[in-house]
Amino acid sequence: MGGAFIHDFSVRCALGSGREAVGAALASAGVAPELTRATLIDGRETMTARMKDLGEAQSPGGSRANMLVGALVQDIAASIEGMKDRYGAGRVAFVLGGSNSGVDEGTRDLKSKAANGVWPEGFRYGRQEMFDPCGFGAVQAGVEGPVYAISTACTSGAKALATGARMIEAGLADAVVCGGADALCDLTLNGFAALESIAAGVCNPFSANRCGITIGEGGALFVLSREPSAWRLESFGESSDAHHASAPDPTGGGAEIALRRALAGAGVGAVDIGFVHAHGTATRLNDQMEAGLIHRMFGDDTPCASTKPLTGHTLGAAGAVQAALCLLAMERDVLPPLLWDGERDPDLPAVRFATPGESARVERMLSLSFAFGGSNMALVLGRG
Repeated sequence: MGGAFIHDFSVRCALGSGREAVGAALASAGVAPELTRATLIDGRETMTARMKDLGEAQSPGGSRANMLVGALVQDIAASIEGMKDRYGAGRVAFVLGGSNSGVDEGTRDLKSKAANGVWPEGFRYGRQEMFDPCGFGAVQAGVEGPVYAISTACTSGAKALATGARMIEAGLADAVVCGGADALCDLTLNGFAALESIAAGVCNPFSANRCGITIGEGGALFVLSREPSAWRLESFGESSDAHHASAPDPTGGGAEIALRRALAGAGVGAVDIGFVHAHGTATRLNDQMEAGLIHRMFGDDTPCASTKPLTGHTLGAAGAVQAALCLLAMERDVLPPLLWDGERDPDLPAVRFATPGESARVERMLSLSFAFGGSNMALVLGRG
């Protein structure tokens, strides 16, 4: 499928806030970020990759997710204003992927209502709707074109980028602000724990000792248009294999369809990809499927990695955060590294993992995202 040019972007996650901070942390990549302890509903403890400088929602009816989106919009406000000046606010769209919105705040409000008999002051039901951070972001950006949210679990952020490119190609907008954002949420954390998919500490992708994900929070926003710029979303591919509600198709058949569509849309082959950003959740099933797919398509020579030990799994924002990390890595001529214990799983096909501080100038990277229900996404990102 066709792509679009990327004029600006911002990213905030456990690695830092803004392009410079996250890019510097990614380039050094010696140590995973400090984790925050969390207690599950069954009394077990786990760790989360929490942003340290976002604060808490202060305004009545607000949410941490909205605060994150507002901060991301502010980071790229000058570029958004430039697009509004060039095309008019009515020709600038806003598309946001996510999965939590203000559900965490809504849960706390419900507990307060159960304890006190009344809703707490400032309660607003709508903040737990999936559209709420998107609508908030569009207002903060001052755009007047099409505005809508996407929630397809862990492919949401990547799908928002693909949607932005499609809107430009279809003539529905001349510029699109798009990406993904998710804040930490106890409901999600305990849901993954119920699936026995939560690691006790930093996740360990592709290791023989992997035991589940580390939940994180964060987001990334991009400004897309058809006008040439330094970076480009060259193409994307999507598929849905509907193998299982929560487990990937072990053959990787649907994921391969998405990957091949992305390559075909960009007019390139596997040999033209300089780095593969794996979804890499550190669950037994995902890493088994994904290592097989990467080996089948790229052999054991093309470098790949999952950055989830650095950022945590940012859920609905993961695809957007990965895309930003790929651009930051290309900007600095480094490869996003895999931080793990180095113990290869003999049951996984051989693939080549990028190491901390590894330098390389590549023209394009591939970013993979997979989600519950068999939703598969692949983005090809390159130099403009």
